[in-house]
Amino acid sequence: MSDAQDSVMDVQTATMRPRRLEVWLPILIVAVDQLTKAIVRAMLPLSESVTVVQGFVNITHVRNAGAAFGILNTAEFPFKSVLIAVIATAALVGVGVYAASLAHHQFVARIGLALIIGGATGNLIDRILAGSVVDFVDVYYGTYHFWAFNIADSAISVGVAIMIFDMLGLEKLLSRK
Repeated sequence: MSDAQDSVMDVQTATMRPRRLEVWLPILIVAVDQLTKAIVRAMLPLSESVTVVQGFVNITHVRNAGAAFGILNTAEFPFKSVLIAVIATAALVGVGVYAASLAHHQFVARIGLALIIGGATGNLIDRILAGSVVDFVDVYYGTYHFWAFNIADSAISVGVAIMIFDMLGLEKLLSRK
């Protein structure tokens, strides 16, 4: 075979490799997210807190009926939970299609998108089954409270940070030094 034919075969083989990462990482995120939310629902009444680190972190059972960061949480309009679930589903499908288009060598981007997909799926399950998302990690300092969040939110945030890292090409920059 010629070098060109070998190169084409290598590309075909790389694109046919199973994408285990893109399957198992989101499944793991969803499982851990749903397990932690179930524990919070079972052990902590709504709006109750348990101190983890005095003056810094509580586990507080809250519900987010809105979108990210509590946007639309207090707004009331017909079919709000359905509309938010439909938009979240559309976004999840879009991210999934994009993730499927990535080349096998785009490992960092694939990890970021797998985290985003897992987190978005975990929160979507809550929205579909309960109409709201269970949040429970309450980080605060003095009277300032960050938005309460959960494992799914953390996966999405880390995934977005990884995607930004990848888009800026910082991995290549760091590997040169």
